[in-house]
Amino acid sequence: MFDTRELGRRPGTLKRLTRTVEAPADFGIEVIGVPQGAELELELRMESVMEGVLVTGTVRFPLAGECVRCLEPLAREGTADFQELFSYPDSEFSPRFADTEDDEEGDEERLFLQGDLLDLEPVLRDAVVLALPLRPMCQEDCPGLCPDCGTRLAADPDHQHDEPVDIRWAALRGFTEADASAEPAGHDKQAKAPRPGGDEPQEN
Repeated sequence: MFDTRELGRRPGTLKRLTRTVEAPADFGIEVIGVPQGAELELELRMESVMEGVLVTGTVRFPLAGECVRCLEPLAREGTADFQELFSYPDSEFSPRFADTEDDEEGDEERLFLQGDLLDLEPVLRDAVVLALPLRPMCQEDCPGLCPDCGTRLAADPDHQHDEPVDIRWAALRGFTEADASAEPAGHDKQAKAPRPGGDEPQEN
């Protein structure tokens, strides 16, 4: 909560401040976001206008997540700008002065001061989430993971596998390899050479 009492509802009155606050939970998207409890550095300009208080600011924040290609953890710094009008509760924009259904629907998108206080959390959440990369990567040309074994290709550029064998030929290749490794029976024995003469002489 930020106190606007010093502005005193005097249009044109300005207040500048710098503040560090802790990030609440769920400040991000599934793959990257601001860790809960991390420091958000705020630079704010609060200006009193006829309808309420106009807040303009910048938020700087740390980010933690993982690369969408190789799933490696990554850490970054982010910055987002924002501007939002917080209406006075008794202004013409207050629900109590709404006469039509359209006005009631518009009030759902408006933010109102709570007395002299304003809650900046929803504004910061929207600004941070819109500034996040939808597909964070550890490097622009991250090659990702090997689809066969999951090896991180950036760490092993020469990584490769033998070409897969068509399942229709796998059985045939198995028979071929088995046949090549088996030696024919009696291969190590020399065949008897025929006698140079004719029939052996009969014994007397």
